[in-house]
Amino acid sequence: MANRLGAVRISPQVLATSARLATLAVSGVVAMHRALPSDVNRWLKGKSAGDGVRIQVVDDAVSVDLHITAAKNVNLYELGREIQARVSRAIQDMIGMPVLAVNVHIEDVETLIENEE
Repeated sequence: MANRLGAVRISPQVLATSARLATLAVSGVVAMHRALPSDVNRWLKGKSAGDGVRIQVVDDAVSVDLHITAAKNVNLYELGREIQARVSRAIQDMIGMPVLAVNVHIEDVETLIENEE
């Protein structure tokens, strides 16, 4: 006879934090980009995108949208692929949920204003 202890539920905020930390650990990511104005965030009912991460859970699988600012002089295609791999691995290995998609939106590229001498 199997002993049932109960159910485990993982908060979308935990998934968002895991995705955010995995993204920020990738070399070439400067910051998470604020994706939506705060008024729009209220309509999402807890699925906040204000921190650059939007999580959707469908049939116990995760879909992630990431909005980032990239460093200049970095290959954006390779950066996006590395982010997808790391975020997918973090969610699958650490949390144990399957990943449907990791969509990377590069919203801005860092620019440095150099002093002219």
